[in-house]
Amino acid sequence: MKKTIETEYSLGQVVKHKYLDFRGVIYDVDPEFNNTEEWYQSIPAAIRPKKDQPFYHVFAENDQVFYSAYVSQQNLLVDDSRIPVEHPDVPVFFGGFDGESYEILENSKN
Repeated sequence: MKKTIETEYSLGQVVKHKYLDFRGVIYDVDPEFNNTEEWYQSIPAAIRPKKDQPFYHVFAENDQVFYSAYVSQQNLLVDDSRIPVEHPDVPVFFGGFDGESYEILENSKN
């Protein structure tokens, strides 16, 4: 039987990183850490998260670049700017923006 995991954030929600300068839209979630140990060790020890928590895949952006980020729940905050995310993959997976989150398109659900 699979264990149900409660997450603080949801698909389509606009979030920002607690320490790093980026914001974005959540497009997937892992119930706990599911990346390489090398990636994990590359995070500065001062902000290195626990592995036993949800980790989110985020279409991320800052003033210079668009990319995909992998972020622990403890290092995310709600982005309450109400500004749309400009990442080019957002309109491929999501519909309208209500100021807090994007509508999940039916064809992008698993």
